[in-house]
Amino acid sequence: MENKLNYKRTFFIGLAFMSLSAFWTFYDQAVPVMLESIFGLETTLTNTIMAIDNVLALFMLPIFGALSDKTTTPFGRRTPYIVLGTVSAVVCFWGMALGLQLESFWLYFVMLFLTLVAMSTYRSPAVALMPDLTPRQHRSKANAIINLMGVVGGAFSLVAVMLLVKSGKDDEGATTYANQNFWPVFIAIGGFMLVAIAIFFVTVRERKLLRELTEQGVLTDRDTAEEDEKPAGAGKGAKLPKPVLRSLIFILLAVAFWYIAYNGITTNLSRYCQYILGKDLSASSAYVLVTMVLSTIAFLPLGILSSRMGRKKMILCGVALMGVCVAAASFITKNTPDIVLYLLFAGVGVGWAAINVNSYPMVVEISSNGDIGRYTGYYYTFSMAAQVVTPLLTGLLIDKRFFNLGYGVLFPYAAVFMVLAFVCMLAVRHGDAKPQKKASLLENFDTPDD
Repeated sequence: MENKLNYKRTFFIGLAFMSLSAFWTFYDQAVPVMLESIFGLETTLTNTIMAIDNVLALFMLPIFGALSDKTTTPFGRRTPYIVLGTVSAVVCFWGMALGLQLESFWLYFVMLFLTLVAMSTYRSPAVALMPDLTPRQHRSKANAIINLMGVVGGAFSLVAVMLLVKSGKDDEGATTYANQNFWPVFIAIGGFMLVAIAIFFVTVRERKLLRELTEQGVLTDRDTAEEDEKPAGAGKGAKLPKPVLRSLIFILLAVAFWYIAYNGITTNLSRYCQYILGKDLSASSAYVLVTMVLSTIAFLPLGILSSRMGRKKMILCGVALMGVCVAAASFITKNTPDIVLYLLFAGVGVGWAAINVNSYPMVVEISSNGDIGRYTGYYYTFSMAAQVVTPLLTGLLIDKRFFNLGYGVLFPYAAVFMVLAFVCMLAVRHGDAKPQKKASLLENFDTPDD
């Protein structure tokens, strides 16, 4: 029996998630700019394309998660999906760079779509591998390590964009990316993903590890373990009392609203900086990096505060902080000092962390009278659906062919949905709890995979 978490093994397992995070961070930051600045797409069409990944996720993630459950190969259940998915994604990712070089929109778009499909084939297997190879009592700590590795992957992409993506100025002094060489950043991020997966493949012998851990009694039968994890008295298909159901509905609506706000910002931020602030991808990447770093640092103190204040109060504080910061950001201009921008994005990061640490556990708390798996599905359905809706909605508001509000609507839009989220959380009467103090400092970084 393993009395301590195997940190080395967990690190190598986390390389798969690190490669995923590297791509998705680049995708949110750079792809919208490329679609508009290089190929001249209107905002609505750009944002529609940006929603494709979330549409694919709605059906591909559960499909490939289930497929990997049933897969049997000499390399294990999850490893083939992770390795083949990553290699395929990187090849198509570099095909996107070729489309940029040739200024061929259709080549770029086809390669982008194939990249998104390839990424979707291995996200669920990559997330599932850690529980497969980690004893139940160590999974919280292991997930914290993997989350931190995801931050490293995202930070690598942001720094790569800051250093390798160059912009120019057109005749009117506006930021442009025409005639710029994007190959260096594509090679850097694709190479990072391949190196991470190569190390993963060499070090994580999934089938061998699973057999050894099972023989040593470290892991029990997976189905038995899942049954053991169900709370006492959990009844399959049990109906929630009406007041509890009402709380569940309001918290799921709050989840949708704050994801609409947050994802609306992340999808459009790089173009907001370009068109409203006159800044390039390096600047917007720096703001996202500040948000990411502050959010990660905040997990520790917020976890401690949540154990004293309760989850609902902490979520309300997070929603309020994030709402105030995005509302204040509505008034920034080209002349606003950078320090103000960094402070606002830092506040968004802290607020988002306060929400993230506590929202999913509240849904799980409510599900104590029913099926945890089913209510987890509700949580991710609402969050993913919100991320499908918000690029389309912001595109319609911004695009001159529709509402023609321009990119200046971005932060007021986010503020409105944060207010709606706050109102919904006030109506939640169940699922609140003061979480137990974490067994270790590291476990404060154990948050849901969004």
